[in-house]
Amino acid sequence: MKDHIIQLLQAAVVHLQSQDVLPKTLDFQIQLTHTKSPEHGDYSSNIAMVLAKACGKNPRELAQKIVNAIAPDDQVKKIDIAGPGFINFFVNAATVVDVISNILQEKERFGFDPSRQSYKINIEFVSCNPTGPLHVGHGRNAATGASIANLLLAIGFKVHREYYVNDAGRQMAILATSVWLRYLQSYGASFTFPSNGYKGDYILEIVDALKQQVDDSLIKPIDEVFLNVPADFDETQNSGDKEAHIDAIVSNTQKLLGQDNYDLVFELTLDSILTDIREDLGEFGVEFDEWFSERELLTSGTQQRVLNKLDQLGHIYEQDGARWFRATDFGDDKDRVLQRKNGQFTYFANDVSYHVFKYERGIDKMIDVFGSDHHGYVPRMQAALKALGYSSELGDILDVVLVQFAILYHGEERVQMSTRSGSFVTLRELRQEVGNDAARFFYVMRKADQHLDFDLDLAKSQSADNPVFYIQYAHARICSVYRQLQEQNIVYDEAAGLAVISQLSSSYEQALFRSLASYKDLIERAALAYEPHRLAQYLRDLAHQFHSYYNAQRFIVENGGEMMQARLVLLSAVKQIMVNCLHILGVSAPERM
Repeated sequence: MKDHIIQLLQAAVVHLQSQDVLPKTLDFQIQLTHTKSPEHGDYSSNIAMVLAKACGKNPRELAQKIVNAIAPDDQVKKIDIAGPGFINFFVNAATVVDVISNILQEKERFGFDPSRQSYKINIEFVSCNPTGPLHVGHGRNAATGASIANLLLAIGFKVHREYYVNDAGRQMAILATSVWLRYLQSYGASFTFPSNGYKGDYILEIVDALKQQVDDSLIKPIDEVFLNVPADFDETQNSGDKEAHIDAIVSNTQKLLGQDNYDLVFELTLDSILTDIREDLGEFGVEFDEWFSERELLTSGTQQRVLNKLDQLGHIYEQDGARWFRATDFGDDKDRVLQRKNGQFTYFANDVSYHVFKYERGIDKMIDVFGSDHHGYVPRMQAALKALGYSSELGDILDVVLVQFAILYHGEERVQMSTRSGSFVTLRELRQEVGNDAARFFYVMRKADQHLDFDLDLAKSQSADNPVFYIQYAHARICSVYRQLQEQNIVYDEAAGLAVISQLSSSYEQALFRSLASYKDLIERAALAYEPHRLAQYLRDLAHQFHSYYNAQRFIVENGGEMMQARLVLLSAVKQIMVNCLHILGVSAPERM
């Protein structure tokens, strides 16, 4: 219906242009939204106010001219002009029947647009360093990314979910070294553990697995581990260099163990943590189509190939022995180093190369879901892809969604998180405490870039204040109505209900009709804006409308006839939309509570 009204408005504006009432060169795009109040109709457009200045006309006068030019239409009952020039449309009751009928017929595919299936979207999310278990901050990224992927699938796109495994570089070397140092301690070696080594019980679990595989064969003299190692940072003396300290220990570890033994420790450590991450995310309902290894990227030669292409295009220059990308030519605030004086590629070069990998797999759009601390990443990466000439019919080839970390509170006490100190709350611990459903929903209740305090007590409560309980209880209540039908041997006749559903006229029923009619537009806007929080709010409103209706109306009555069937049809449509929304958000729809 929305598209139909947009076409009516477009035709009216074009007609006015042909009559020289409006300029023929007028550039316009019609926006149509669902109204918030039934007094203002079903849909509203601000097109008259948008065009008024360019046309040199009063917005209300222009709105009247547009309304007069709209051809009579069977699906539109009435058109009003409100406020400074809003054009409000009231649709015929038959449209309501079409919406309900389509929901019941299309079920989980209601809102699916087959024309989008030719487009493939790559969405990368979570992608945290495999240096420890997932913590509650990672959980919000996981829930957001998974919900965005589900939204895009729901409106018709092909979606490829990807996790970038940072399995190369300095942090992984520090992690493997931390495991080996704890291994030495388990056999009685006495030394002060590096202040910025990785700690926590998960390291000890990896040590146990390592000992089962190699026994004591990797023990080396402890003095040689700390040979020529700079002093660790001393807070009391404000002296030492913890980074130089750990780097020297890593170097000594690699020499002492030799390549084969070091690789054994490294691979066992990486495999242990990655396995835990996969299991944790899987239990959280988050799945990936691909886990892409950074090491594969580093051995592919892609960095040099990308740098050569940028050079050929004239976007590279040399300065102080390093090779720089002219990022400022493409909107970044400064130029970026791609290759250092020593020949090593920068992290930025690796990031560009990884996105080239994505693009060359036939991707029409890339979406990265990152923590908010990556805000500086966005312009430089978009600049590089523009310089390479990458484009998309779907707008920018790369969009980045920034996610604020969720902050967990135990009462008034904020829990600090650090994967090195080991003092952090894992995603698994959070899920065990509040459950998957509450975690998935609470993580996406607010816009991703907004601050989120995670209220544990609210998430566990069974009250109307807990949105998850409130929504799931609405679904369970609907299911209970259909169980009562079976218990009383009453036949549910969908066709009979659809035949008279337009006669349902209470304020509760009209509110539900309006919400159901807005769903298709809602998920499209939420998907294209990467904003799953819109669905969370929609579900809360829909649940509230249903609970109000349930408390005011008996649905199963003796000799209820066609009107009872019509109400049952309405409940069935509400139930289906609730299931669709909950599925997109990764939340279950229990039939009993």
